[in-house]
Amino acid sequence: MIEQLFGSKTRVKLLQLFYGNPNRSFYVREITRKIDEQINSVRRELSNLLNIGIIVSDNNNNKLYYEVNQEYDFYEPLATIFGGGETQIAAKPIKDVDLLDGLKAIGRVELALYTGQFTRDESSGIDALFVGDINTHALQKFVTDLEAKEGKEIRYTVMSLEDFKYRQQVKDRFINNVIDSKKQVLVDTHSLVAEK
Repeated sequence: MIEQLFGSKTRVKLLQLFYGNPNRSFYVREITRKIDEQINSVRRELSNLLNIGIIVSDNNNNKLYYEVNQEYDFYEPLATIFGGGETQIAAKPIKDVDLLDGLKAIGRVELALYTGQFTRDESSGIDALFVGDINTHALQKFVTDLEAKEGKEIRYTVMSLEDFKYRQQVKDRFINNVIDSKKQVLVDTHSLVAEK
């Protein structure tokens, strides 16, 4: 039904991908892998979404990246339909289910977020942050699998919840840089990093 309303299955999958992953940038081949659609239909729909203003693009390292335009007039209603909120109407947003299951396997994760290469904001100096009671061996396997899937080396930091809260309280520069950076929050059970 949603496909009929929005005109195309590919368009719906793209909207689910972008609204399910705000602040995350994707390039065309990565998008075609994640939504499992033909590259020509993906390019056509990306062009349509760009023309409407729903997404924006940016050229970086000879790759054209796309991400949701959070300044778009109808961002909030579309996020309600396609995003991960409780009032979501459409099918599940396209998030990496294996990723969320993998996070559960590494311990009690209180906060997990992407920044750096994932959001094309290098101000934090890392690509991922994991906070909680985490098994370091399981985390190493998780990161190795993620690196293989993403095709790039991932710089990450892990710390306890107490350490994170203390460093946040004393206004630690590293933690402030991470919080102020462009990020995609995967898990935040205590609302530690409120989105700006």
